Amino acid sequence: MMEKRDYYEVLGVSKTASQSEIKSAFRKLAKKYHPDVSKEPDAEAKFKEAQEAYAVLSDESKRKQYDQFGHAAFSGNNGGGFDFSNFDFSDIFDDLFGGFGFSGFSGFGGNHRKSNRASRGNDLLKTVELTFEEAVFGTHKTVTVEVMDTCDDCHGDGGHGKSTCPNCHGSGTVTSEQHTLFGTFMTRTTCPTCGGKGETYQKKCSTCRGTGRIHRRKELDVKIPAGVDNGNRLRLAGKGETGSHGGPNGDLYLEFKVKKHPLFERDGNDIYLDLPITITDAILGKKMDIPTLYGNVKFTIPAGSQPMEKHRIKGKGISDISTGRKGDMYIILNVVIPKKLSRDQKQLLEKLSKTDLEDSSFKKIEKYL
Repeated sequence: MMEKRDYYEVLGVSKTASQSEIKSAFRKLAKKYHPDVSKEPDAEAKFKEAQEAYAVLSDESKRKQYDQFGHAAFSGNNGGGFDFSNFDFSDIFDDLFGGFGFSGFSGFGGNHRKSNRASRGNDLLKTVELTFEEAVFGTHKTVTVEVMDTCDDCHGDGGHGKSTCPNCHGSGTVTSEQHTLFGTFMTRTTCPTCGGKGETYQKKCSTCRGTGRIHRRKELDVKIPAGVDNGNRLRLAGKGETGSHGGPNGDLYLEFKVKKHPLFERDGNDIYLDLPITITDAILGKKMDIPTLYGNVKFTIPAGSQPMEKHRIKGKGISDISTGRKGDMYIILNVVIPKKLSRDQKQLLEKLSKTDLEDSSFKKIEKYL
């Protein structure tokens, strides 16, 4: 028979280690060697060895006996006779494996998580199409969503004639003994009678088939705030799927898909309008009506305007969804060059081409000719 290793050596801690250090060391070893998760051939033996070491060193009284007499403290020679029965490792395994989705462990001290724990319902995401104007000014929309909702017939219980489970007495778990080479360990598992709910029913609900929830289509009247943009999301708290076992509902998120406008382009809260003008409009200037989001306004094209010149009309953009402050509107002058000209028009343009243009850009080119 192999000689037992020093408990401190097994856990990889010093003899002055604190309880938190001892617990942390055991957690690491349990995660590494637990038979349900480790594929190493000697995992079970190492796991049992670590369990035994932790069971002794985590108990201050037993630790003192071990520090004084070593392994002999529990062999019966010194009257100590350490009894491993009723040592509960469930707090370690609940914390260690609870978040990994395991329903239980076949090893020692394992724990099946209670299935009757209140859990939050799932969040839902719904795409909502808006016209450009609806996004700018806000609107009301009827949104249809399909959710898992509380069963009306059993009010979410999953059955009728509810009573406390006689096997687990409402706890959802049952405790049993595991006999090992090192003694008897207590384990908790999901109650087989109630499936972890802690309650039994005389009759299972036929509407939801015992699940407590049904598939339902809902119509919601939603106010869309002014200023939303493409890809923005609106959160409707509690409008998602129903939680289980009394847990809160999930949320519904509306993601907006905004259609393009035939004239305007949006950049944040600013609006851009590509305004086509003639050569004579650019040269001579012109007063004209132009469209905005808020109706037509008078706009003056300055004489001598250049192609792609940008002009700002303050406060004619979109209201910020948070502050309400409006952006601006920008006019981009698009000088349209005619492709067909009459003889008279050509003669006029030929005269125009002889105009002496005092522009530094022309002089820069001429300098290198």
